[in-house]
Amino acid sequence: MPLKLYDSMSREVRELKPSADGVFRFYNCGLTVYAAGHIGNFRTFLINDVVRRLLELEFPGKVRHVRNLTDVDDKTIKCARDEGRSLADVTRQWTDKFHADCLALNCLPPHAEPRATDPQHLRGQVDMIECLMQKGNAYRVPDGSVYFKVSSFPAYGALSRLKDRELKPGDALKAHAADADEKEDGSDFALWKAWKPDDGPNKWAGPEGAAEGRPGWHIECSAMSKAILGDTIDLHTGGVDLLFPHHENEIAQSECCNGKLLSRHWYHTEHLLVDGKKMSKSLGNFYTLGDLVERNYTPMAVRYALLNGHPRKQLNFVFESLHAASAALDRLRHFDEQIRNRREPQPEALYPKFQGDWGPFKPAFDSLCDDLNVPEALGHIFTVLNRSILSFDGQEAIVAATAFRQICSVLGFEFWESQKPAMSVPVEIKGLAEKRWAAKKARDFKAADALRAELTAAGWSMLDGKDGYKLEPLRK
Repeated sequence: MPLKLYDSMSREVRELKPSADGVFRFYNCGLTVYAAGHIGNFRTFLINDVVRRLLELEFPGKVRHVRNLTDVDDKTIKCARDEGRSLADVTRQWTDKFHADCLALNCLPPHAEPRATDPQHLRGQVDMIECLMQKGNAYRVPDGSVYFKVSSFPAYGALSRLKDRELKPGDALKAHAADADEKEDGSDFALWKAWKPDDGPNKWAGPEGAAEGRPGWHIECSAMSKAILGDTIDLHTGGVDLLFPHHENEIAQSECCNGKLLSRHWYHTEHLLVDGKKMSKSLGNFYTLGDLVERNYTPMAVRYALLNGHPRKQLNFVFESLHAASAALDRLRHFDEQIRNRREPQPEALYPKFQGDWGPFKPAFDSLCDDLNVPEALGHIFTVLNRSILSFDGQEAIVAATAFRQICSVLGFEFWESQKPAMSVPVEIKGLAEKRWAAKKARDFKAADALRAELTAAGWSMLDGKDGYKLEPLRK
């Protein structure tokens, strides 16, 4: 069954299809690395992870997944200024934390994870801004900043349906115009921000004729998507909070610059509520993965709880849902153990390479392919688990056991991985890790980054903790 998802642009559930060359190009907006990601962020990242896993089943070896990191904006600069640290030091800390949380939650790493301040991608952003200025879609103001002229793109608002809501672009964007004193129109948005004293040492050469400064938030995704995936991608995803204005602005600047459709499909995940309210530090209902682990909940229980709702509906997170998630995961493990025992003394013979036969788990797979209906899929899984284990025998047991692990893997519940013996770390990898840890403690971040790159190239991830580090093999 082909994977179908709701398309936020057409307002229809549509089949996902790859580009003409057979490669499926998939971009999702990543984290702004000034603090730990919260569980609302991770609900979206986990949904994207399931989409990625389904795509790789449908287009094996042909999926190209990119997720960016925003490492320069008002928040990251303020954090660096308040803490008296460099921007690179702050964003490196929170990038490491984000990667550790993703690993704990069993998220597949993207094939590329570009950063807004990477010299290659800074150049790409500047080039795109210069193109927009040359075409008359952008203009420079007296302080040296550059803005996109929304009125130059008649299709602006198609994704968010501004016209249907009887709003004028300028009215809808006033909340985003705090730095817009010199803009020609309230609806215009920043492509390049001229340096201000509060920015400290964080400034770069801007587009021709513009002041030194930094890129606006929206341009980074357009430039990095173009650089890695090309002018047109097959799927763009993110939280519903990014639909307007971020994704609307991406469409405008990309399509004006490139003269081509930005994305053939748009998919947005709804908000996460906590105890029925919007998550907020002031309400005391703001949680990170670390907060929940400190309360003795496992990352897999968190993953289950955040996935156990339709992605296009608001999910209300309560602590009872973590208890229920833990119990559900125990049932999954118990079924796996029982069906393995049906094939003693060689239980691993139960798990030949999956050949596409979903057996009794076909309804669960179909539900996932039908607009990612995770609750319905889980219901079908537990319907199978409610059968007597004695009813699974012979070839049916082999099919059921293999399909069970495959459907659990699509959802990221690969609990059997923890049952495998720990992989030994090669001596040379330990040596690289020790060198990197020493460089980091000496605050030689250039050397530490270079050593991390060596570890990544060798197939290992190094997760930094307060008093040490952990090495994990990268998922193939």
